[in-house]
Amino acid sequence: MRLARILATLTVLASLGACTTIQIEPLPEGMTDQPPAGWTTRAASLGELDHWKLTGKLAVRQPSDSGTAIINHWIQDGEAYDLALSSSFLGMGSTTLKGVPGFIELTLPNGETYRSGEPEALVEAATGWQLPLENLTWWIRGLPSPASDYRLLFDDQGTLAIIRQNGWEIRYDRWQTFLSSYPTLPARITALKEEKRVRLVVSDWQEQPE
Repeated sequence: MRLARILATLTVLASLGACTTIQIEPLPEGMTDQPPAGWTTRAASLGELDHWKLTGKLAVRQPSDSGTAIINHWIQDGEAYDLALSSSFLGMGSTTLKGVPGFIELTLPNGETYRSGEPEALVEAATGWQLPLENLTWWIRGLPSPASDYRLLFDDQGTLAIIRQNGWEIRYDRWQTFLSSYPTLPARITALKEEKRVRLVVSDWQEQPE
């Protein structure tokens, strides 16, 4: 089963450098949309990283409000995630988000728990934050989600600089070697959409056993 899953993942990720049908905008100066020679291999390797635990910080800025949170942990177990945040903006204590694509369970600091088949809508209703949860699992690894069209932009060193997907522009501000068996991973990313900005800084990243 593991071999079959890896082969399926490699098949999907092998196409990540391909051109897609989203609206083409002018390239920023010094950028190219032509993937470097090692991109397919890199994408395939990062695609296999689907069990991890990371810690860091999250900052959200939008017209209605802004706030920051400590990521006490983000545990990824295949498609399932367990995200624990602490923030005065969300209330004293911690807020947890547990789910899989298409379903979420959100527990507020007062212990109230809500469940929904629309994860992003529930998070916005409960916290006021608009977080692209369905895509973050891919973007945090430096990969576009294979579920929708995207455009990749690379800098003059052949490093992924920007992903444009679903109306968001994800900028990779810093990369770091967290795991010796994998390529460099994002240490700071900034996701922009209209007047919304989500910034995520990773302080530690560990591979978890399956």
